[in-house]
Amino acid sequence: MPENIDQPYQSLYRRFRPQRFAEVRGQDHVTRPLLNAVRAGQVAHAYLFSGPRGTGKTSTARLLAMALNCANPQDGEPCGECESCIEIRRGSSVDVHELDAASNRKLDEMRDLLSRVALGTPGRWKVYIIDEVHQLTPDAASALLKTLEEPPGHVVFVLCTTDPQKVLPTIRSRTQHFEFRLLPPEVLGGLVRDVVDQAGLGVPSEAVDLVVRRGQGSARDALSVLDQVAAAGQVEEDTAVVSEAVDGVAERDAARVLGAVAEAITAGRDPRRLATEILEHLRNGFLALTAPDLVLVPDQAAGAVEAQARRLGLPAVVRALEVLGEALAEMRDSVDPRITLEVALVRLARPEADHSPAALLERIERLERAATPSPSSAPPSHAAASPAPPAPSAPAGPSDAAGGAGRTGAGRTGAAGAAPGGPEPRPVPPAAAIESGRKAPAPLGGRPALGAHRRAGPAPGREAAPPTPGPPTRPPESSRGSTATATLALPSRDQLTKAWGDHVLAALSGKAKSRLSGGRFAAVEQGVALFALPDQHWLGRCEEVRPEAEAALAAHFGQAVPIRLVLDEGQVQPSPMAPPADDPEVFDVSELEDAPSGLTSPEQRLLEAFPGAEEVSP
Repeated sequence: MPENIDQPYQSLYRRFRPQRFAEVRGQDHVTRPLLNAVRAGQVAHAYLFSGPRGTGKTSTARLLAMALNCANPQDGEPCGECESCIEIRRGSSVDVHELDAASNRKLDEMRDLLSRVALGTPGRWKVYIIDEVHQLTPDAASALLKTLEEPPGHVVFVLCTTDPQKVLPTIRSRTQHFEFRLLPPEVLGGLVRDVVDQAGLGVPSEAVDLVVRRGQGSARDALSVLDQVAAAGQVEEDTAVVSEAVDGVAERDAARVLGAVAEAITAGRDPRRLATEILEHLRNGFLALTAPDLVLVPDQAAGAVEAQARRLGLPAVVRALEVLGEALAEMRDSVDPRITLEVALVRLARPEADHSPAALLERIERLERAATPSPSSAPPSHAAASPAPPAPSAPAGPSDAAGGAGRTGAGRTGAAGAAPGGPEPRPVPPAAAIESGRKAPAPLGGRPALGAHRRAGPAPGREAAPPTPGPPTRPPESSRGSTATATLALPSRDQLTKAWGDHVLAALSGKAKSRLSGGRFAAVEQGVALFALPDQHWLGRCEEVRPEAEAALAAHFGQAVPIRLVLDEGQVQPSPMAPPADDPEVFDVSELEDAPSGLTSPEQRLLEAFPGAEEVSP
C-alpha cells in the first residue's frame, strides 16, 4: 500500500486505502466476483454494497471504477499508475461521480444527477457511487428507479448503504447485492501491524491489542484509534474503573459501584462512553461463559473476565447486558446521563431494588445456587433414612394398668435407637426441611405457638415406669448411623399441636376421633412424639387407633411421625369432650333403617277426623 505524499499529512485510514482488490482485507467473498467480472468483461449495470461502517464499501466501489477505466489493467486489477487511476484516487476524475445521499436526498438533486447520466466522458465507463442510498426520500428513490432499471450502456451504478432493509425492494431487485462483513480480530490485527510497520509508528504490541479491541471489526475505526495512540505516544486505557464497577455488581456492593462511576466521571470520562465500556466488558464475560473462542481480549485478561462472569452467573450477566443496553438508549434523551447510568448499575448491584421479572428471576437463581451443595459436601444417599418403626407391644389390660405406659414407652425408645438417659442432641435444621422450603423444627424449649396450651399442667414424666428388660429392637440397615439425623427431623411439639387441632384430628375416623380428642401432644424426644392421655384406661383403648393417627400425621408432614402414648399426670378429670367410660361403638348411619312413614294423605286425615265417613268416588 503506497503512501500518498502529495499532502503534508493525512489520516491513516486515508493514506492506506487499498489500491488493488487483493489489498482489501477480509472481503474475499466480494472482491473475487468483482475481479472475475472485470477480467471477463461481464460487469453488471448496478451493484449494491451493504455492511457495517468502515468495512471497505466505498473503497471497493472506487477500485471497481479504477479497474473499469484503467489503461493498463493487470488480470482485472488496476495498474494504479495511469492517468485515469491517479485521477480517480485523487477524486478529480470526470468518469466517477460520488454522491452523498445523506445530504443530497431530495427529488430535485436526484433529477439533476440523472439529467447528466447519458452524457459521454473520456473514459470507457461512467461510474456513479451513491453513499447512504437508504436515506433518499421516496420521491428521489422513485426517480432513481427508472434510470437504474435501464441505464445507458456505458454507465455503472454502485449503491452503498449500512441499512439495506430501508432500500426499496424494487431497487434491490435491480442490483447485484454484496454484503460486507466485520473483520475478524486476527485479520484486523494483521492490518494494524502492517500499517504500523509501513508508517514507522513504533507503537508497542499492547497498543495493537487495544486498537483491535476498540476497532470492533471496522478497519476505519481501528486506524483512527491507531492514529490517536500514535499521537499520544503511549497506551491510555484505564480498564481498572470498568473492572471495579463490574466487581461491585458481582459483590452486590452499590457503594463500590457508585464510587467507580464517580472516579471515572471525575477523571473526565463521558458517561455514555463509560457505559459502553462496561457493556463491552460484560459482553466478553458473557462470551467467556458461552463461547470462549469469541472473547475479544488478550489471553492474560481473559481469565479475569471469565472469573468475574462466573461470580455473577449467566442469568445476571444476561440481565446486566439488557439493563445497560436500555440505559444507553435512554441516555440519548436523558437530562443527566450520569444519573441514568448510576440507576442502571444500582439496579444490577441490588436486585431487591428492582421489581422487574428479570430481577426476581435473578434473585431466585442466586438463592438456588447458594442452596445447592457442592459435590464435595453432598451427604451420602443413606444419611437421611427414616427412623426405625416402633416395636409392637401388647395392649395394656386392667390388671397391669400401672405399668402399661412404661412398657410401651420403653419399647419404642429402643426402636428409635437412642440410649435411655443419654444427653439430648442439639437441634439443627434438617437437610430435608431446607430442600423442601419448610421451616426447620424449633428447639424443644422455644416459645410455644398459638394453641400449644390446650390444657394447663406440667409435662408428663419421662419415666412413668422402668423400661421393660430385653434387647432393643435393631434398626434396619438403611437407617444405621443416621438415627440422630432422623430424630431431629421430626416436627416440634408446637407444630404437632397446631397441625393436630387444625387438620389431622378432623381427618380421622369417628372411632379414632372420639378416643384421641381428649389427649394432647406433650413433648418430642428421642425420635418419638409423646401423646398424653387423661387416665390409664384410655391408654389401652387408644392404642388400637394409634396407627391411624401416625398415618394421618405422616400424610400431613410428609414423613413418619412415631407416637408414644403416655399418662398425662397433670390431668385429674377426663376432658369434657371425652366420651363416657363404656365408650359405645360408633354406628354407621348407612346401616340404620327408616321408620314407617306417617299418614300423609289428605283423604286419610279426613276419614280419621270424621269417624263413620266414607269416601265417594265421582
